[in-house]
Amino acid sequence: MVKAIRIHEHGGPEVLTWEDVQVPDPKEGEIKLKQKAVGLNFLDVYMRRGEQNLAPPLPYIPGMEGAGVVTAVGPGVTSCKVGDVVAYASAEVGSYAQERILPADLAVPVPSSVDPVDAAAAIFKGLTAHVLIHKGFKVEPGHTILVHAAAGGVGSLVCQWANAIGATVIGTVSTKEKAEQAKEDGCHHVILYKEENFVDRVMEITSGKGLEVVYDSVGKDTFNGSLACLKNRGYMVLFGTASGVPEPLRVEQIAPKSLYYTFSSITEYTVENRKELLVAAQDLFSNIAKGVLRIRLNHKYPLSQATQAHIDLESRKTSGSVVLIPDEE
Repeated sequence: MVKAIRIHEHGGPEVLTWEDVQVPDPKEGEIKLKQKAVGLNFLDVYMRRGEQNLAPPLPYIPGMEGAGVVTAVGPGVTSCKVGDVVAYASAEVGSYAQERILPADLAVPVPSSVDPVDAAAAIFKGLTAHVLIHKGFKVEPGHTILVHAAAGGVGSLVCQWANAIGATVIGTVSTKEKAEQAKEDGCHHVILYKEENFVDRVMEITSGKGLEVVYDSVGKDTFNGSLACLKNRGYMVLFGTASGVPEPLRVEQIAPKSLYYTFSSITEYTVENRKELLVAAQDLFSNIAKGVLRIRLNHKYPLSQATQAHIDLESRKTSGSVVLIPDEE
């Protein structure tokens, strides 16, 4: 028996219970992990509340990302072996546990140059950042981009990565403290959206030309303004709906400037696309090892304190990346 967090009913953080669970032997195509760290994602909160379409049937062990050591492999597994350090990020829940079973195809190797705890903190957000800047819209030198929630876990990585590519990065944040962080993470211009109209500031910064792309995880509250910031044939890339789902897009909103609208998700890498998953993960870990990307691992909690971690996350007392450590009780 090992310890894990389970959810028996949807609700607030108090529904997260600390329990004994039995972890079986891995079956065909599966591996067993002793986890080093588990990433905390706001999707976990949505699922816990019952607000996310991806939420599995009750009861379940939450969590979609982590890193650990392979302790057993099932029949047919050739992608890793016992003793390997791997990380994973997917819609397949079960990471809030000291040990877990995982499909081997979802696990990617963690190089020795990257701490497993950093890998757990970075894998979901980092793969998301990778798909945003390479596939949602391919950022190139000379582009001017807008990143909402620039001090958030994904936003921080997008800003750093795009800056390294050679783009001009504009970020929106809520506080002066977060503005300083965004500048450290590569934002050339930071907009305090509670004090300034971000559309007006973007047009001022770009001399009225607008942007190649907006990366928007906020959704309803920023969506129309984001569209207004784009230049002709600009890209609106949505990857979250923190403020709610935007109203249905009307043709007249995109037709005058021939705008493109897309939603980017790491499921593009993790659903029957292992080759691209490995390429993206290698790119992510390589940039972490070289110092191009800095993981802002601001908060660590013992796994047994997942309830408090969720309380702090929902009240915005945490920023950057948050991890749960399974071996600490």
